[in-house]
Amino acid sequence: PGTKRQVTLIQAEHLPVIASLAHVATVTPALLRRNLVVSGINLLALKGRRFQIGDCVLEGTGPCDPCSRMEENLGPGGLNAMRGHGGLTAKVLVGGPIRIGDAVRVC
Repeated sequence: PGTKRQVTLIQAEHLPVIASLAHVATVTPALLRRNLVVSGINLLALKGRRFQIGDCVLEGTGPCDPCSRMEENLGPGGLNAMRGHGGLTAKVLVGGPIRIGDAVRVC
């Protein structure tokens, strides 16, 4: 597991902001190519830190910067709508189940 981008996370609070900036009704995490949605925590504060969700232990590796694919998925301006709202990349340190409603806990 040498990659630093095994899991991508996005804040639920950013989804309506991205939709508004992209001038679309709604956006989904799948449309944005993100694996996990969390709320109530600043994901970028987890860069370089270990955290647990469910039984899984992750390490934040950096911001999940948007790619040009966002222009295809969200339409013109999609890339710019995502800037600063892309979330976090992480690597898996300990695998395990994650369930809806599991808290994000800093280790």
